[in-house]
Order: sequence, then C-alpha cells, then structure tokens
Amino acid sequence: MKFAYWLCLSVLLAGCSGEEFSDLRSFVANAGVDMRGNVEPPPAIKPYEPFAYDNEAAFPDPFKPRKADVKSGKKGLNQPDLNRPKEELEDFPLDSMKMVGFLYQNRAAYAIVRPADGKLRRVKVGNFIGQNFGKILSIVENEIKIKEMVQDSAGDWSERESSLQLIE
Repeated sequence: MKFAYWLCLSVLLAGCSGEEFSDLRSFVANAGVDMRGNVEPPPAIKPYEPFAYDNEAAFPDPFKPRKADVKSGKKGLNQPDLNRPKEELEDFPLDSMKMVGFLYQNRAAYAIVRPADGKLRRVKVGNFIGQNFGKILSIVENEIKIKEMVQDSAGDWSERESSLQLIE
C-alpha cells in the first residue's frame, strides 16, 4: 500500500515539473529589463531675500490705513439711512436666503424668498433685504438684483451689487 501511495505521488509531481509555462516565466523575468525611470531633479531653491520698507513715500506701510480716519460725529460718504425702520428680511444674511419663486401680479413683479428660518416671504422692488442695507433693484423670472451698502475701515460706504438666483 505504501508503494502505491509513493508511486501516485511521484507521478503527480512529475506532471507538474513540465515546461508548459516556460514562455510565461521568461516574460515575467524579462518584463522590466528595458524600463528605466527618468525623474527630473527638483528645481534649485532660491535663497530668501528680505525686503525693508525704507521709503514711505514710494512704498507705504501695508499695515497702516491709507485713508484718513473719520472724525467722531462725522458721517461717512454714501452712508445709508441708519434711522429708518428695518424690514423683516434685514435680520438674515443674504447668503442664507434663496429665491424659490416668481410672481407677476397687478402689473408688478414679486419674488418668493426663503430665509434661514424656512418661512416664505414675498418681496418686491424697493424692499430691503440682507444685513448690508441691501435694496432690491429689479426682479426678473430667475433673479433678484440687489444693491448693498458696505462700510470700509475708514468709515466710507460703498455700493456692492449682489443677486439671488432662482433655485429650481
């Protein structure tokens, strides 16, 4: 019985030792022979050269305000009316609002706006919206154009155009 077992084992092992996959073995052995990587060297590092602001006339100090400070009690240029009663949508930032609809009723265009609280509001041209004194200039089917007033560090007010696009 032992002899039959060893005979079967040797026959099986002899079948596995053939040169059946010799082409595959030679391909794997020679696959990377011609391949060589070519990595360019990194660029040379330039030494840091500090720059001194010596002449304030030619190079003003970037950390000082360039406009004169507004004296106390003096209004800045283009200042909006700070004493007018605020409208409901002026409590929300403009970027938290979405235009969700458009109405044309009695020859007037209205937009439906959803602020951060989730309640729908109807607005028309002339309404104020957003926290930067935004006034609605025009309403079309897919957009509300708004003129905002923002204050710079010197106290002057400047206009900025913004818009709300219809969300579909």
